[in-house]
Formats: sequence, C-alpha cells, structure tokens
Amino acid sequence: MKSMRILIALLVALPGLVWAASAEINYDMEAFEGDLENKPSLQNGMRMYMNYCIGCHTLKFQRYERTADDFGIPHDIALQNLVFTDQKIGELMTNAMSPEKAKNWFGAAPPDLTMITRYKSSEYVYNYLKTFYVDDKRPFGVNNKVFENVGMPNVLADLQGVQRSRCEGGSEDRCDELYLEEGTGLLSPEEFDVAVYDLTNFLYYVGEPSRLERHRLGIAVMLFLVILACFTYLLNREYWKDVH
Repeated sequence: MKSMRILIALLVALPGLVWAASAEINYDMEAFEGDLENKPSLQNGMRMYMNYCIGCHTLKFQRYERTADDFGIPHDIALQNLVFTDQKIGELMTNAMSPEKAKNWFGAAPPDLTMITRYKSSEYVYNYLKTFYVDDKRPFGVNNKVFENVGMPNVLADLQGVQRSRCEGGSEDRCDELYLEEGTGLLSPEEFDVAVYDLTNFLYYVGEPSRLERHRLGIAVMLFLVILACFTYLLNREYWKDVH
C-alpha cells in the first residue's frame, strides 16, 4: 500500500517536474497581465487568431458560440467575419489540417492551443510572439529568444517587420538585444505590441473561459460565508447564554 501511494505521488508530480526541467528560459521576459473585462481587446485577439493561427493551431475545446457570446459578438457577424469554413456557430474551433501531413511539413504536428496559457503561462506566449528574429540557419529563416530553435515560421512577420538579434556592445556573451528594421512592418512597434497583447489576451481567456464567472462566484461565496459566520456567532452566543 505504501509503495502504491509513492507511485501515485510520483505520477502526479512527474508532469510538473518535466515542465520545470524544460521551462528554463534565459531571456528577460516582459510581464503580461490579462484583462478579461476588455472586450475590444478580446474581440481583436480572436480576429488575430482566426486570421493568423487557426490554419495550423486548433482550439478543439472551445466553441465559436461560447466565444462570440462572451465577447458580445452577434452570431451572424461572427460567422461572416471570423469563421472561414462551412462550420456552424455551435461547433468547436478546429481546422482541416491532417496531423500526418503536418508532421511531414513541420517535423511535428502543430499543437492545440486551448490550454497553452495555462500550460506555459500567458507571459511565455506574449514574449514568444514578440521575439522571433531572422536566423538564416533555421529551416524557416527565423529563430526565437523564448523557444530556441523553434520549428515554426513567424506568422506575424508582415505585421512586425524584419527583426534581428545583435550582441550588446559587440559582446558575444550577451546576444539578447532585438532590433527592428524601420519601415519593414505594417504596424508600428507600439501597434504591434497591442496586437500581440490582444492575441495573448484571447488565449488567456480560452485557457479558462469561466474565469470571470468563477471570480464573481467566489466573491459571492465569501460574502455569504461572512454573513453566515455572523449569524452562527450570534446563535452560538444565544445558546451558551443560559449555560453561564
């Protein structure tokens, strides 16, 4: 029985240990704070995802209908502007890419991103999307500061522009400095930061769509417990009044 408990404990801890071992990142990442109250940001993030990500990366645990309702988007507008297949509003956010063909093209099938911000963290995703840079040695011509030797093209390159890496002060010891070639992107650096924030904010929502509802419910439960504690105290005092 004891050995069984130890085995169960190891199985529970193993994913966390594997993640801790693979999570070492040497890049000085920017902080990210999600905002699920900001519907324009979430709406733009969904638009970004449907235009740049859904072709390869599914959200197979998220439905169009739930997302549109949470973001205040009418179903007909969502279907017309955000769903580029013949899928219905109640269907899951998937694509037609074959995992076998994707593995041949990219070396590995692109992962589903429904839980990516919970598995990796929103901060990781935000910095990952911002730190692609030109690397002619890589198959897709780019590398990434957060995920070294990434096997993915920079799908936001037309928005961001050409970003390169250089060593600080010419030193070979620290080569984390990134710089953009001016005028090569459709967006300014500030506009691109907003776009990446919105996209990450959308994925932050997708990781737990009921997060706001859970927070509101938690506050209501705590208030109920406080009120219940007051009545319990008064009742307890009334019971013990006759004993003394």
